[in-house]
Amino acid sequence: MVCRSLSGKSDGCCLSWLAGTNIPASICQRSGSPQYLLLLTFWSVAGWLAGLVSSAVSNPDSWQESLSLCSGECQAAGQLSLGKFRNVLLNQTNPVEAVIRNIDSNVTVVIFQVHAQQSDVVISFDKTPSVNSSGVGVDRGLVSILRPEQTVCTWYLRALGAGQVLSTAISIPYMEKDPIPGGCNLEFDLEVDPNIYLDYTLVDIHIKFAPANLGYTRGANPPSCDSGTGQSSRWRLRYDVYQYFLPENDLSELGLMSHVRRMSAVQSIKANGIKMLTLTADDKTNVYFSSLPGQGVIYNVIVWDPLWNTSAAYIPVHTYACSFADLVDNCSSLSKLSTKVFFTAFAVLGLFTCFFGHRFWKTDLFFMGFIVAAFIFFVFITRVTGLSYDVRLILTAVAGIIGGLLLVVSWWRFGSVLLSMFVIGLVLGFLFSSTLFFTPLGDYRVFRDDVVFWVTFICVALMIPVLFVGCPRILNILASGIVGSYTVILAIACYVYTSLSYITLNLLRRVLNNYFSRAYTNVPFQKNDFIILSVWAMLALSGVTVQLRRERSEVPFPPHPYLTWKRERERRSTNVLDPSHHIPPLRERIHNKLLHIKEFFQKDQPAGERTPKVLGGIEMYLKASFSCAGIKTTWGKGNFFAENLVTLPTLTVGHLCKPALLQACTCSLVLCPEQIPVENLQSNLKASGIKALDKLLKSQQAC
Repeated sequence: MVCRSLSGKSDGCCLSWLAGTNIPASICQRSGSPQYLLLLTFWSVAGWLAGLVSSAVSNPDSWQESLSLCSGECQAAGQLSLGKFRNVLLNQTNPVEAVIRNIDSNVTVVIFQVHAQQSDVVISFDKTPSVNSSGVGVDRGLVSILRPEQTVCTWYLRALGAGQVLSTAISIPYMEKDPIPGGCNLEFDLEVDPNIYLDYTLVDIHIKFAPANLGYTRGANPPSCDSGTGQSSRWRLRYDVYQYFLPENDLSELGLMSHVRRMSAVQSIKANGIKMLTLTADDKTNVYFSSLPGQGVIYNVIVWDPLWNTSAAYIPVHTYACSFADLVDNCSSLSKLSTKVFFTAFAVLGLFTCFFGHRFWKTDLFFMGFIVAAFIFFVFITRVTGLSYDVRLILTAVAGIIGGLLLVVSWWRFGSVLLSMFVIGLVLGFLFSSTLFFTPLGDYRVFRDDVVFWVTFICVALMIPVLFVGCPRILNILASGIVGSYTVILAIACYVYTSLSYITLNLLRRVLNNYFSRAYTNVPFQKNDFIILSVWAMLALSGVTVQLRRERSEVPFPPHPYLTWKRERERRSTNVLDPSHHIPPLRERIHNKLLHIKEFFQKDQPAGERTPKVLGGIEMYLKASFSCAGIKTTWGKGNFFAENLVTLPTLTVGHLCKPALLQACTCSLVLCPEQIPVENLQSNLKASGIKALDKLLKSQQAC
C-alpha cells in the first residue's frame, strides 16, 4: 500500500497508516522517492513479522487458531478462497458454515472437500444433514452444480463424535469442458458423488468410485449417462488411479494434512503421485491394493476427457490399514509379542547360519528344513482350521523343528548331497523369485492370472538349484549367507516398519488368499528401507566371504554319516583293544566327569605317583587280551599290577600306550596265542611286568 495523492505529495493517509508503529513520521515527507518507498516497505514487513512472532510466543494457542478456518464468533460464517486450503477445528455441537463468494461466471462446478485423520466429519449442503445431501467420513466432499448467475456457494461442516477434530478443507473449481467426477453415480446415495470409498483388511485395500460424466454449461441439462457408447458420450472418459505414500512411521495429523494437499488438484497429483493403472469406461470402477498396516497411503483418481484434453480429480482418500482406537495391535504397535519372539529367535539361528552355515553342516540343514516345514505347515493350518494366530504360530514352530530334524536325519541315513542341496537351493530360489515379483514386474496385468504367476514363479525358483548343480558348496554358502541374513530383516520388521518384509509376506498372502492376485503390490521405498537394505547386503556379503575363505582348503562336504558309523561299529566289534569298545556305564561316566572337574582344582602330583594309574591301563589291556584268547584268569581282590609293579617308577604313559604294543598284544594273544604259553606268561607277570611286555613285543614278528 502506497499512500500518495494525485500530485505526488504525501497526505494524511500515510501518517494515519503509520500511527501506532515505530516507523518515524519523517518518512512520509519524502515518500515520493523510490528509495524511501522501499525503506517504508521494509519497515512495515519487519514490524508485521515482529508482531506475529511476539504473539505466537506469548500465546501459542493463537497460532493454532490462526490456522483455523473459523474460531469463536467466526464459526457462524467462514470465508474461503477457491483452490486454497484452510485448516479448521470442528466439533459436534456448532456446525461451521463455509462460504465462497464472487465465483467467476466461467466456473460451472465447485468441488468442496474436507479431510481428517481418524475421526469422521459430516459435510452437507444444509444445516440439517440428510442422506441425499451430505457425506460422512474422514475424507468427504460434495459437488455444487452452479446455476446461471450464481456467485455464492455454502456448505456446513461438523464433527460426528464428541471432541474437537482438526481437519483441512479446500474448494476446487472446474469449467464447462472439464469432466464431472461421480456425475453418473448409480450406486451411492448422492446424486453426483465425487468420493472414493475405501475398505481395508490386513491383506488388501479396496477402493471404488462412481463413473464420471461429461462437463456442460451452466443451466444446461447434463449429458445422458447411458444414451450411447460412442465418442460423444461419457464412455470416452479414462480414469487414472494414483497412489501416494506418506513418510514411513509418520502418524501425525499435521503430516497428513500437508500431504493431502499434494493429492487434491490435478497438476499436483500428477507431480507427486504414482500412477498405478488406467481404467476405461468398460472396466469396473474398483481397484485392489495390498494392505500395508501402519503405513499411510493416499489414493486419488483423475478422470480425463481425451476429446477436450481436460481433467478433473476425485476426492482423495487415505488409510493406514489399522485402527488408532484399538488398545492392542493399533497403528503404533502392530506386531504381536508372539511374532517378535518367533522371528527374533529365528534371526539368531539365521545369523549363525549366515557366517557358519557350511562349517556346521547339520545346523545348516536344520535351518533350511525348518523354513520349508514351517512355511508349508502354516499355510495348511491357516487354510484348514480357524485357530487363533498365536496358537498357529506355536504349532508352526513345532512343525518347523520337526521338519529340520527330519532333514538332518535324512542326511545322516542316506548321505545324499544332491537331495540336501536341492532343498537348500529351492529355499534360495523361492527367495529370489519372491524378490523378483516384489519389483514393479509383479504388478504386470499378465501375472493377475494365477496359473501364469505360479508357473513363472516355480520356474524361476527351480532355476537356482539347476544352475548350481555342478558346484553345490558354492550354492550352500550363498544360500546360508543370503537366506540367513534375510531373517535379520524379518526380525527388524517386527520393531520398525520396512517394506522389505513384504518380499515374502506378499507371497504368503497370495498362497493363503484366493483373491489376492487382483491386488497391486506396490510399496514405498524410503530412507529406512535403504538403510535396512544396506544392512542386508552387508550381512550377506560378509557371511558369504567369510565362509568362502574359511572353507576353501576344506573338503566340500562331510563323509556319509551312516557309512562312517557302520564302519566304526564293525571296527569296534573286531578290535577288542579299541578303547571305544569298552564304554563304561552311564553312572560311571558321570562319576568320572565329576572327578575330572575335581582334579582341575587340585595341585599336580609328582611324577612318581602317576605309576598306579598307568598300571591300571596295563591291567585293562591284558584283561582284554586274555578274554579275547579264551583264557580264564583270576585276578583276585585289589589291583594285581599295582601290588607287583608299584616299584617300577620308570614306566610312562608314552611307553605303555604305543600302537605297536597294542598290536603286539592283539597279535600274540588272538592270532597266535601258542607263541606265549599261558603258564609262562602268568609266571613272568608275577615276576616282572616288564619282561612280559617285552615277550609280547617280540612275539609280533612271529605273527
